[in-house]
Amino acid sequence: MYWLYNVLLLVYWATLIPMLIYRLIREEGFYQRIKQSIGFLPDDLKEKISNRHAIWVHAASVGEIVAASPIVREMRKTHPNEVIIVSVVTATGFRMAHQIIKGADGILYFPLDLPYLTDRILTIVKPRAIVLVETEIWPNFLRIAARKNIPVMMMNGRISRRSSSRYRMITFFTRRVLSTIYVFCMQSRIDAQYIIDIGADPNKVIVTGNTKYDQTYGIVTDEEKKRYLKELGFDENTYPIMIAGSTHKGENMSVYKAFCNIRNHFPGAKLIIAPRYIHQADLIYDEGVKHGVTMVKRSDMVAGKQIAGPYDGVLLDTIGELGRVYSLGDLIFVGGSLAHIGGHNILEPAAHGKPIVVGPNMFNFVEIFDLLSSRGACVMVRNEEEFIDTCLDILIHPEKAEEMKRHCLEIVEENQGATKKNLDELQRLLDEVYGHYEVDKK
Repeated sequence: MYWLYNVLLLVYWATLIPMLIYRLIREEGFYQRIKQSIGFLPDDLKEKISNRHAIWVHAASVGEIVAASPIVREMRKTHPNEVIIVSVVTATGFRMAHQIIKGADGILYFPLDLPYLTDRILTIVKPRAIVLVETEIWPNFLRIAARKNIPVMMMNGRISRRSSSRYRMITFFTRRVLSTIYVFCMQSRIDAQYIIDIGADPNKVIVTGNTKYDQTYGIVTDEEKKRYLKELGFDENTYPIMIAGSTHKGENMSVYKAFCNIRNHFPGAKLIIAPRYIHQADLIYDEGVKHGVTMVKRSDMVAGKQIAGPYDGVLLDTIGELGRVYSLGDLIFVGGSLAHIGGHNILEPAAHGKPIVVGPNMFNFVEIFDLLSSRGACVMVRNEEEFIDTCLDILIHPEKAEEMKRHCLEIVEENQGATKKNLDELQRLLDEVYGHYEVDKK
């Protein structure tokens, strides 16, 4: 089956050659990205890991990087002299990793999952162990790691209902691929069942919770909030501030309508929209104009461009700020939920103790949503009309907002500790594979 996978992979990359050439010519930094993806590491990183057998943490993109951040932070404390490298797949993940992961010795792009390239980079790095954050299943990478006797584990494992359904169509293959992983530390019982359904050995699957509860983005000082407000051009007494995070195409119109309704009752209201895909910022700006809402781009502010006249809100078209900017909000909408995407991370605003509103599509975060909604910390609406009414209702009833805030903070505090459980499993794996494992003292 691997031969068919490799043939399809080669065909896929062959079709991308014209686009890759174009990006090599036009996109700054793309050459270094491709160079790393085919196994040519920076010299300084090669020198760091030479004969050191690093612990390799792989986190594909922004969401996985957020989950990996507390893992790497605590891993650095428990393995202070160990070399830790973090790999990513996307350019946004690469930038995010440099912003929020401080304990890694190196951040690199994950190799293309072709046998020769994977073998090359595993031979160079010679990792002592590989940690896959959430559900990163790369067949050749896992097969060659097993052949080289490199133990692999999954941390903060998560698999969506949609992905599970797709993988179940090729369980005869995924069962073989997953057999190379020593232990699956899954976020929830639902994720645990999904990974078992697609072929994981039930004896290797445990539930350790979600490391995103351990993130430090919930800790934003009053001084930081004042600085953010000033940078965004908002007054310290601005009320209310509505934040729409990780929005998708089709959702921003509903956000603007809700904001206009709020502004009718609170003339000083402000809006922050953080699109899931920042290249859509101009389109979202144009939508705002149609609704009489004037937006400015955060990237223009950062670049020092002159901002003309008063404005109603900010388009957060930057990487890595949303988790902390949520601290400014009086009402949070988390996108991907009015659109049929499956929702996005509601723990970020919950960590700040914020009233949260989502649409009817939260199937990618079922257990987290169920927990928050069961305590009244998060409200689900069925359609645009309900969304508009619910947003205003929360703001004109401050006692309701305060109760939602309190429940958010309680739930986050009650569920912290997943990072330690995951790292305990890593230590158990290292002890099992290498005997009584002691950290590198070099």
